Amino acid sequence: MEEKIRSAVDKALGSLGAEGVAYAVEWPTDLSHGDYATNAAMASAKALGKDPRDVAEELVTVMKAALADDVTSVSVAGPGFINITVSRDVLGTEIEQAVVEKKNWGIKKEQERPRVMIEYSNPNPFKEIHIGHLMSNVVGEAISRLIAASGAHVIRDTFGGDVGPHVAKALWALLQEGATDIGNATEIGKAYVSGATAYEDNPTAKAEIDALNTKIFEVVEKQNQSELLNEDDQKLLALWRKGRQISMEEFGRIFHLLGTSFDYIFYDSDTTTLGVQHVTEGLEKGVFERSDGAIIYRGEKKGLHTLVFITSRDNPLYPTKDIGLAYLKEERVATDEIIILTGAEQVGHFKVVIAALEDLAPVLAHKMKHLPHGLLRLTEGKMGSRKGNVITADQLIRDITEKARERNADPLVAEQVAIGAIKYMILRQAPGGDIIFDPERSLSLDGDSGPYLQYALVRARKILSYAKDEGVGEEMPEQPYDIERLIVRFPEVVARASSERAPQHLAQYLTKLAGEWNSFYASEQVLGSPEEAYKQRVAKAFAATMENGLQLLGIPTPEKM
Repeated sequence: MEEKIRSAVDKALGSLGAEGVAYAVEWPTDLSHGDYATNAAMASAKALGKDPRDVAEELVTVMKAALADDVTSVSVAGPGFINITVSRDVLGTEIEQAVVEKKNWGIKKEQERPRVMIEYSNPNPFKEIHIGHLMSNVVGEAISRLIAASGAHVIRDTFGGDVGPHVAKALWALLQEGATDIGNATEIGKAYVSGATAYEDNPTAKAEIDALNTKIFEVVEKQNQSELLNEDDQKLLALWRKGRQISMEEFGRIFHLLGTSFDYIFYDSDTTTLGVQHVTEGLEKGVFERSDGAIIYRGEKKGLHTLVFITSRDNPLYPTKDIGLAYLKEERVATDEIIILTGAEQVGHFKVVIAALEDLAPVLAHKMKHLPHGLLRLTEGKMGSRKGNVITADQLIRDITEKARERNADPLVAEQVAIGAIKYMILRQAPGGDIIFDPERSLSLDGDSGPYLQYALVRARKILSYAKDEGVGEEMPEQPYDIERLIVRFPEVVARASSERAPQHLAQYLTKLAGEWNSFYASEQVLGSPEEAYKQRVAKAFAATMENGLQLLGIPTPEKM
C-alpha cells in the first residue's frame, strides 16, 4: 500500500510542478490519525512559494482521485501533514492474504537473488564464548534472517583466532600441567585464565609464552605448507588441533541453542599467509609503506589514522589477517555484498582496513560494509575475560533458563523462554548502543520482553485450537479492528528492518502488536460471536504475523507457556 501512496503523492507533486521533492511516508503513532501520513506538502512548500496547508489541500485533491476506493480518507492535519486512512476492503484483503500465505507472509520472493555474506559471532578457540559474542550472534542472526526475508541469498560465516597470544597462554598452562590431551572446553577456559595471569605477573612465564606463540605459528604454517614436523612439533600440533576442535564443538552447542548455523568457519591460520602476501604486494605498489621497520597504511590520506599491518619483527597483526580473510572469502564464494559485524570499538580499525583494500582491490572493497554493535553488560557492570570474571554465554543462558523454570516446568519451554528473553533484550534497541541486561525484566510477562511476545502467540494459538470449523458469519465488521491496521504493516516493517539492517524496528513493532492483540483478546469474543468467521481470520493473521516476526528475530515460538 505504501507504494500506491507514494505513487499518488508523486503524481500530486507533479501536478504542482514539484517533481523530485524528497518527502517521507510514515505510520502515525496514534491509529486515530490514520494508517499513513506524509510531509510532502511541507517538503515542497518552500520550492513552490506557498503556505504548506494550501499545498496540502491541493495535494489531497489529486491523491484522493489517484487512490480512489483504496482509501476512505485523505485529509490535512496540523501545519500541513496529510493523513491517509486505508479502506475496509483493502484491510480485509490483506488480512486474508496473511492467513493464506502463513509462513510466507511478509517474506519477499525474488527471481534474481543477490548473494549477501555476513560475518558475525566470531568467538576465538581456546577461550570460552562470552556474552560479547552472544551479542554479536543474536544481532547477526536476526540481520541474516531479515536480509533473507528481503529476497537475498544469505551466506553466514564466522571468523576465529586459532593462533595468537591467547592460544599460547592456554597451551602454555596446559603444558605446565603436563597435559598430553584436552578433556573439555571448561579445562581450556581455566587454562587460558591461568596463562593470562602468569603472562602479566611472571616475567619468565611471559617470555616462555611469547616463545610458544612464535612456535605455534611456525608449526601451523609448516603444517599448512605440508612440511615435515619433528616429534615435538607433532605433539604440539596435536594438542593445538584438539584444543581447537573442543572449542568449536562447544561453540557449536551454543550456536545450536541460539538457532544459528554457519556455512563457513574461517580461522586466523587460514588467512595469515594470504594476508601477508597481499600486504607485501601492496608495499611494492606503494599502497603500504615502511616505518621504523614496520609495514603501515597511512590512513590520513583518506581522513583516517595510520594502522600497522606487519610489525618490525615481521609479525602480521589483525589488519593483515582481515585483508587475507577478504581475499579468502572471494575465493570461496561469489557474493554481491559482504557484511562484517563486530563490536563498535573496531569501527576505526575497519575503516582503515577497507580503505587499504580499496587501493588493493577496489571491486572487493566496495562490496564490504562494517556494522558495529555495542556491548552487552549485566547489571553488575562490564565483564572481562583475563582474570576469570568473564560471564560466559553458557552461564547466562543457564541462569536465565533456571529462572524461567519457576514458571515453566517443561525444560524445553523454559529454555525457549530464556532464549527469547535474552534475544529480545538485545534486539529491542538499535545495535550500535550498549545493552544493560536485567534478568528479572527480561522474563516479565507485563510487556516489553520476549516472553510477553511469546505468550501473546500462545494465547492466539490456544483460541484457534478450540475452533472446530471456520466459524459463522460472512460479513466483515463495518469498522476494522485496530489490530488489523497493525497486522497489515508487517511486510513493510520487515522490509524497513532489512534495508536498514535494524532488527529493533521489528522487535518494537511486535511489542506494539502484542499489546493490541491483548486488547482485542480482552474486549472481543472470538468463538461463538456473530462475526466469528472474520475474527478467526484476524486471530490467524495475528498468529502468522507474530510467528513469522519472532522467527525472523531468531526468537523461539513455544507451543505452551
